[in-house]
Amino acid sequence: MHIKENISLKPYNTFGIDALASFFISVSSIDELKQVLALKAYPNKLILGGGSNMLLTKDFKGLVIHINLKGIEVVSETDNFVTIKAHAGENWHEFVLWCIDNDFGGIENLSLIPGNVGTAPIQNIGAYGVELKDTFVSCEALSLESQTVTAFTKADCDFGYRNSIFKQQAKGQYIITSVTFVLSKKNHKLHVNYGSITSQLKTMHVTQPTIQDISKAVIAIRESKLPNPKEIGNSGSFFKNPVISKSHFDKLSQNFSDIPSYPVSESEVKVPAGWLIEKAGFKGKQFENYGVHKKQALVLVNYGNAKGSDILNLSKLIQKTVKRLFGISIEAEVNIL
Repeated sequence: MHIKENISLKPYNTFGIDALASFFISVSSIDELKQVLALKAYPNKLILGGGSNMLLTKDFKGLVIHINLKGIEVVSETDNFVTIKAHAGENWHEFVLWCIDNDFGGIENLSLIPGNVGTAPIQNIGAYGVELKDTFVSCEALSLESQTVTAFTKADCDFGYRNSIFKQQAKGQYIITSVTFVLSKKNHKLHVNYGSITSQLKTMHVTQPTIQDISKAVIAIRESKLPNPKEIGNSGSFFKNPVISKSHFDKLSQNFSDIPSYPVSESEVKVPAGWLIEKAGFKGKQFENYGVHKKQALVLVNYGNAKGSDILNLSKLIQKTVKRLFGISIEAEVNIL
Protein backbone atom coordinates (compact mmCIF):
# COMPACT_ATOMS: atom_id res chain seq x y z
CA MET A 1 0.00 0.00 0.00
CA HIS A 2 1.56 3.24 -1.16
CA ILE A 3 -0.08 6.53 -0.25
CA LYS A 4 1.25 9.57 -2.13
CA GLU A 5 1.20 13.15 -0.84
CA ASN A 6 0.18 16.44 -2.51
CA ILE A 7 -0.97 14.93 -5.79
CA SER A 8 -2.64 16.99 -8.52
CA LEU A 9 -6.07 15.64 -9.45
CA LYS A 10 -5.92 17.24 -12.90
CA PRO A 11 -5.31 13.88 -14.66
CA TYR A 12 -8.16 12.30 -12.69
CA ASN A 13 -11.06 14.61 -13.59
CA THR A 14 -12.33 15.29 -17.10
CA PHE A 15 -12.82 19.00 -16.36
CA GLY A 16 -9.03 19.16 -15.98
CA ILE A 17 -9.25 21.18 -12.76
CA ASP A 18 -5.86 21.38 -11.06
CA ALA A 19 -6.97 20.72 -7.48
CA LEU A 20 -4.59 19.08 -5.02
CA ALA A 21 -5.21 16.01 -2.90
CA SER A 22 -3.32 16.02 0.37
CA PHE A 23 -3.06 12.22 0.08
CA PHE A 24 -3.78 9.86 -2.82
CA ILE A 25 -3.91 6.12 -3.44
CA SER A 26 -5.12 3.98 -6.37
CA VAL A 27 -6.64 0.64 -5.34
CA SER A 28 -6.91 -2.39 -7.61
CA SER A 29 -8.64 -4.97 -5.38
CA ILE A 30 -11.55 -5.07 -2.96
CA ASP A 31 -9.25 -6.26 -0.15
CA GLU A 32 -6.96 -3.29 -0.72
CA LEU A 33 -9.98 -1.00 -0.80
CA LYS A 34 -11.16 -2.36 2.55
CA GLN A 35 -7.70 -1.82 4.05
CA VAL A 36 -7.58 1.79 2.87
CA LEU A 37 -11.09 2.54 4.10
CA ALA A 38 -10.12 1.21 7.52
CA LEU A 39 -7.25 3.68 7.89
CA LYS A 40 -8.22 5.90 10.81
CA ALA A 41 -5.30 8.26 10.20
CA TYR A 42 -7.28 9.67 7.24
CA PRO A 43 -10.80 10.45 8.47
CA ASN A 44 -11.59 12.62 5.43
CA LYS A 45 -11.79 10.42 2.35
CA LEU A 46 -12.98 11.00 -1.24
CA ILE A 47 -13.83 8.13 -3.59
CA LEU A 48 -12.80 8.85 -7.18
CA GLY A 49 -13.75 6.81 -10.24
CA GLY A 50 -13.36 8.11 -13.78
CA GLY A 51 -13.76 11.72 -12.65
CA SER A 52 -16.25 12.37 -15.44
CA ASN A 53 -19.20 13.63 -13.44
CA MET A 54 -17.59 15.95 -10.95
CA LEU A 55 -16.44 19.53 -10.55
CA LEU A 56 -13.65 20.17 -8.07
CA THR A 57 -13.97 23.66 -6.61
CA LYS A 58 -11.05 23.50 -4.15
CA ASP A 59 -8.17 21.34 -2.94
CA PHE A 60 -9.13 18.19 -1.05
CA LYS A 61 -7.72 18.08 2.47
CA GLY A 62 -7.78 14.35 2.97
CA LEU A 63 -7.23 11.00 1.24
CA VAL A 64 -8.45 10.49 -2.33
CA ILE A 65 -9.08 6.82 -3.11
CA HIS A 66 -8.96 6.12 -6.85
CA ILE A 67 -11.01 3.04 -7.78
CA ASN A 68 -8.96 1.02 -10.28
CA LEU A 69 -10.72 -2.37 -10.15
CA LYS A 70 -10.30 -4.07 -13.54
CA GLY A 71 -11.78 -7.04 -15.38
CA ILE A 72 -14.60 -8.11 -17.74
CA GLU A 73 -16.01 -11.61 -17.57
CA VAL A 74 -18.83 -13.66 -19.08
CA VAL A 75 -21.01 -14.90 -16.21
CA SER A 76 -23.44 -17.01 -18.23
CA GLU A 77 -24.97 -17.25 -21.69
CA THR A 78 -27.75 -18.86 -23.69
CA ASP A 79 -28.30 -19.00 -27.43
CA ASN A 80 -29.80 -15.52 -27.40
CA PHE A 81 -28.34 -13.66 -24.43
CA VAL A 82 -25.10 -13.22 -22.50
CA THR A 83 -24.58 -11.95 -18.96
CA ILE A 84 -21.44 -9.85 -18.54
CA LYS A 85 -19.79 -8.63 -15.33
CA ALA A 86 -17.54 -5.58 -15.60
CA HIS A 87 -15.50 -4.23 -12.72
CA ALA A 88 -15.77 -0.65 -11.58
CA GLY A 89 -12.44 0.67 -12.85
CA GLU A 90 -13.07 -0.30 -16.48
CA ASN A 91 -13.44 2.67 -18.80
CA TRP A 92 -17.08 2.81 -19.91
CA HIS A 93 -16.48 3.47 -23.62
CA GLU A 94 -13.80 0.78 -23.83
CA PHE A 95 -16.26 -1.65 -22.22
CA VAL A 96 -18.91 -0.72 -24.82
CA LEU A 97 -16.40 -1.32 -27.62
CA TRP A 98 -15.45 -4.68 -26.10
CA CYS A 99 -19.11 -5.71 -26.14
CA ILE A 100 -19.55 -4.54 -29.74
CA ASP A 101 -16.39 -6.40 -30.83
CA ASN A 102 -17.99 -9.54 -29.41
CA ASP A 103 -21.32 -8.70 -31.11
CA PHE A 104 -23.10 -8.27 -27.78
CA GLY A 105 -25.93 -5.76 -28.24
CA GLY A 106 -27.80 -3.35 -26.02
CA ILE A 107 -25.39 -0.58 -25.02
CA GLU A 108 -24.12 0.59 -28.42
CA ASN A 109 -26.15 3.82 -28.12
CA LEU A 110 -24.12 4.61 -24.99
CA SER A 111 -20.84 4.80 -26.91
CA LEU A 112 -18.34 7.53 -26.05
CA ILE A 113 -19.95 8.48 -22.73
CA PRO A 114 -17.03 9.48 -20.48
CA GLY A 115 -16.33 7.84 -17.14
CA ASN A 116 -15.97 4.37 -15.69
CA VAL A 117 -18.31 1.40 -15.34
CA GLY A 118 -18.57 1.79 -11.57
CA THR A 119 -20.08 5.25 -11.70
CA ALA A 120 -22.48 4.50 -14.57
CA PRO A 121 -25.36 3.18 -12.41
CA ILE A 122 -25.19 6.11 -9.99
CA GLN A 123 -26.83 8.47 -12.44
CA ASN A 124 -28.30 5.82 -14.73
CA ILE A 125 -26.36 7.11 -17.72
CA GLY A 126 -28.31 7.42 -20.94
CA ALA A 127 -28.14 8.68 -24.50
CA TYR A 128 -30.04 8.42 -27.79
CA GLY A 129 -33.07 6.61 -26.41
CA VAL A 130 -31.21 4.09 -24.24
CA GLU A 131 -30.46 4.08 -20.52
CA LEU A 132 -28.16 1.90 -18.46
CA LYS A 133 -31.14 0.39 -16.64
CA ASP A 134 -32.33 -1.19 -19.93
CA THR A 135 -29.58 -3.84 -19.78
CA PHE A 136 -28.71 -3.67 -16.07
CA VAL A 137 -29.05 -6.88 -14.03
CA SER A 138 -27.32 -6.02 -10.76
CA CYS A 139 -24.31 -4.40 -9.20
CA GLU A 140 -22.08 -5.19 -6.26
CA ALA A 141 -21.25 -2.41 -3.85
CA LEU A 142 -19.04 -2.16 -0.78
CA SER A 143 -20.70 -0.65 2.27
CA LEU A 144 -18.53 2.09 3.77
CA GLU A 145 -19.99 1.37 7.21
CA SER A 146 -19.86 -2.43 7.41
CA GLN A 147 -17.23 -3.04 4.71
CA THR A 148 -19.32 -5.90 3.35
CA VAL A 149 -20.21 -6.35 -0.33
CA THR A 150 -23.93 -6.18 -1.11
CA ALA A 151 -25.68 -7.08 -4.38
CA PHE A 152 -28.25 -4.60 -5.68
CA THR A 153 -30.88 -5.76 -8.18
CA LYS A 154 -32.47 -3.43 -10.72
CA ALA A 155 -35.46 -2.99 -8.41
CA ASP A 156 -33.15 -2.21 -5.49
CA CYS A 157 -31.46 0.58 -7.47
CA ASP A 158 -34.71 2.52 -7.99
CA PHE A 159 -33.53 3.92 -11.32
CA GLY A 160 -35.02 7.14 -12.64
CA TYR A 161 -33.98 9.79 -15.16
CA ARG A 162 -30.28 10.37 -14.34
CA ASN A 163 -31.06 9.05 -10.91
CA SER A 164 -30.73 6.01 -8.65
CA ILE A 165 -30.68 4.98 -5.01
CA PHE A 166 -26.96 5.85 -5.01
CA LYS A 167 -27.82 9.52 -5.59
CA GLN A 168 -30.67 9.52 -3.08
CA GLN A 169 -31.14 7.51 0.12
CA ALA A 170 -27.90 5.53 -0.26
CA LYS A 171 -25.76 8.49 -1.35
CA GLY A 172 -22.25 8.29 0.06
CA GLN A 173 -22.89 4.93 1.70
CA TYR A 174 -21.51 2.54 -0.93
CA ILE A 175 -18.72 2.10 -3.46
CA ILE A 176 -19.85 0.18 -6.56
CA THR A 177 -17.26 -2.50 -7.30
CA SER A 178 -18.81 -4.23 -10.34
CA VAL A 179 -21.84 -4.08 -12.63
CA THR A 180 -23.59 -6.98 -14.37
CA PHE A 181 -25.46 -6.59 -17.67
CA VAL A 182 -27.55 -8.85 -19.88
CA LEU A 183 -26.92 -8.27 -23.60
CA SER A 184 -28.24 -9.83 -26.78
CA LYS A 185 -26.17 -12.21 -28.90
CA LYS A 186 -28.43 -12.10 -31.96
CA ASN A 187 -31.63 -10.45 -33.20
CA HIS A 188 -30.43 -7.24 -31.59
CA LYS A 189 -33.10 -4.66 -30.79
CA LEU A 190 -31.84 -1.52 -32.49
CA HIS A 191 -32.64 2.02 -31.32
CA VAL A 192 -32.26 4.36 -34.27
CA ASN A 193 -35.16 6.80 -33.97
CA TYR A 194 -33.79 9.11 -31.29
CA GLY A 195 -31.85 12.25 -32.13
CA SER A 196 -30.01 12.26 -35.44
CA ILE A 197 -28.97 8.60 -35.60
CA THR A 198 -31.16 7.88 -38.64
CA SER A 199 -29.76 10.81 -40.63
CA GLN A 200 -26.21 9.92 -39.60
CA LEU A 201 -26.72 6.36 -40.82
CA LYS A 202 -27.93 7.76 -44.15
CA THR A 203 -24.79 9.88 -44.34
CA MET A 204 -22.82 6.69 -43.75
CA HIS A 205 -24.83 4.98 -46.57
CA VAL A 206 -26.07 2.34 -44.12
CA THR A 207 -29.52 0.90 -44.89
CA GLN A 208 -29.46 -2.20 -42.68
CA PRO A 209 -27.59 -1.10 -39.57
CA THR A 210 -25.76 -3.38 -37.18
CA ILE A 211 -24.85 -2.54 -33.58
CA GLN A 212 -21.40 -1.65 -34.92
CA ASP A 213 -22.98 0.87 -37.32
CA ILE A 214 -25.07 2.43 -34.57
CA SER A 215 -22.02 2.80 -32.33
CA LYS A 216 -20.10 4.47 -35.16
CA ALA A 217 -23.05 6.79 -35.82
CA VAL A 218 -23.34 7.76 -32.15
CA ILE A 219 -19.59 8.37 -31.93
CA ALA A 220 -19.72 10.58 -35.05
CA ILE A 221 -22.67 12.57 -33.65
CA ARG A 222 -21.08 13.02 -30.23
CA GLU A 223 -17.73 14.05 -31.72
CA SER A 224 -19.47 16.62 -33.92
CA LYS A 225 -21.38 18.16 -31.01
CA LEU A 226 -19.35 17.57 -27.87
CA PRO A 227 -15.76 18.53 -27.01
CA ASN A 228 -13.26 15.77 -26.31
CA PRO A 229 -12.29 16.05 -22.60
CA LYS A 230 -8.71 15.22 -23.58
CA GLU A 231 -8.66 18.44 -25.65
CA ILE A 232 -11.07 20.74 -23.79
CA GLY A 233 -11.87 20.12 -20.13
CA ASN A 234 -15.54 19.29 -19.57
CA SER A 235 -17.85 16.86 -17.85
CA GLY A 236 -20.34 16.28 -20.65
CA SER A 237 -23.85 17.53 -19.95
CA PHE A 238 -23.64 19.78 -16.91
CA PHE A 239 -27.42 20.05 -16.42
CA LYS A 240 -30.34 17.63 -16.44
CA ASN A 241 -33.20 18.15 -18.87
CA PRO A 242 -36.02 19.51 -16.68
CA VAL A 243 -39.47 17.93 -16.50
CA ILE A 244 -42.35 20.44 -16.33
CA SER A 245 -46.12 20.28 -16.36
CA LYS A 246 -47.92 20.38 -19.70
CA SER A 247 -49.82 23.46 -18.54
CA HIS A 248 -46.51 25.24 -17.89
CA PHE A 249 -45.25 24.14 -21.29
CA ASP A 250 -48.42 25.36 -23.02
CA LYS A 251 -47.94 28.81 -21.50
CA LEU A 252 -44.30 28.92 -22.59
CA SER A 253 -45.14 27.82 -26.13
CA GLN A 254 -47.35 30.89 -26.54
CA ASN A 255 -44.22 33.06 -26.31
CA PHE A 256 -41.69 30.54 -27.63
CA SER A 257 -43.35 28.68 -30.48
CA ASP A 258 -40.16 26.71 -31.25
CA ILE A 259 -39.71 25.27 -27.75
CA PRO A 260 -39.13 21.51 -28.08
CA SER A 261 -40.48 18.88 -25.71
CA TYR A 262 -40.65 15.13 -25.15
CA PRO A 263 -43.64 13.50 -23.42
CA VAL A 264 -42.96 11.97 -20.00
CA SER A 265 -46.52 11.27 -18.89
CA GLU A 266 -50.04 12.52 -19.62
CA SER A 267 -49.40 15.59 -17.50
CA GLU A 268 -45.64 16.21 -17.88
CA VAL A 269 -43.08 16.90 -20.61
CA LYS A 270 -39.31 17.06 -20.71
CA VAL A 271 -37.74 20.23 -22.11
CA PRO A 272 -34.13 20.21 -23.39
CA ALA A 273 -31.97 22.22 -21.00
CA GLY A 274 -29.61 22.99 -23.87
CA TRP A 275 -32.40 24.82 -25.71
CA LEU A 276 -33.23 26.88 -22.61
CA ILE A 277 -29.57 27.80 -22.07
CA GLU A 278 -29.11 28.72 -25.73
CA LYS A 279 -32.25 30.88 -25.69
CA ALA A 280 -30.90 32.55 -22.56
CA GLY A 281 -27.87 33.66 -24.60
CA PHE A 282 -25.15 31.51 -23.10
CA LYS A 283 -24.27 29.17 -25.96
CA GLY A 284 -20.66 29.79 -27.01
CA LYS A 285 -20.16 32.47 -24.40
CA GLN A 286 -16.60 32.60 -23.06
CA PHE A 287 -15.41 34.13 -19.81
CA GLU A 288 -11.61 34.34 -19.85
CA ASN A 289 -10.49 30.66 -19.76
CA TYR A 290 -13.89 28.99 -19.22
CA GLY A 291 -17.36 29.19 -20.68
CA VAL A 292 -20.19 27.41 -22.52
CA HIS A 293 -19.31 25.24 -25.48
CA LYS A 294 -20.01 26.78 -28.89
CA LYS A 295 -21.76 23.68 -30.27
CA GLN A 296 -23.61 22.39 -27.20
CA ALA A 297 -25.05 24.74 -24.59
CA LEU A 298 -25.39 21.91 -22.06
CA VAL A 299 -21.61 21.63 -21.80
CA LEU A 300 -19.55 23.95 -19.63
CA VAL A 301 -15.88 23.94 -20.53
CA ASN A 302 -12.44 24.67 -19.12
CA TYR A 303 -10.35 26.17 -21.90
CA GLY A 304 -7.25 25.92 -19.74
CA ASN A 305 -6.33 26.41 -16.08
CA ALA A 306 -9.78 27.60 -15.04
CA LYS A 307 -10.78 27.29 -11.40
CA GLY A 308 -13.62 25.00 -10.45
CA SER A 309 -15.21 27.88 -8.54
CA ASP A 310 -15.36 29.92 -11.77
CA ILE A 311 -17.28 27.18 -13.55
CA LEU A 312 -19.55 26.72 -10.54
CA ASN A 313 -20.39 30.44 -10.50
CA LEU A 314 -21.15 30.31 -14.23
CA SER A 315 -23.51 27.38 -13.68
CA LYS A 316 -25.34 29.35 -10.98
CA LEU A 317 -25.68 32.35 -13.30
CA ILE A 318 -27.16 30.11 -16.01
CA GLN A 319 -29.62 28.56 -13.54
CA LYS A 320 -30.70 31.98 -12.28
CA THR A 321 -31.18 33.34 -15.81
CA VAL A 322 -33.17 30.32 -17.03
CA LYS A 323 -35.38 30.53 -13.96
CA ARG A 324 -36.03 34.22 -14.57
CA LEU A 325 -36.80 33.84 -18.27
CA PHE A 326 -38.77 30.58 -18.29
CA GLY A 327 -39.77 29.89 -14.70
CA ILE A 328 -37.90 26.58 -14.95
CA SER A 329 -35.33 25.32 -12.46
CA ILE A 330 -32.54 23.36 -14.11
CA GLU A 331 -30.59 21.01 -11.90
CA ALA A 332 -26.89 20.24 -12.15
CA GLU A 333 -26.13 16.70 -13.29
CA VAL A 334 -22.51 17.07 -12.19
CA ASN A 335 -21.45 16.47 -8.59
CA ILE A 336 -19.98 19.61 -7.04
CA LEU A 337 -17.08 19.00 -4.65
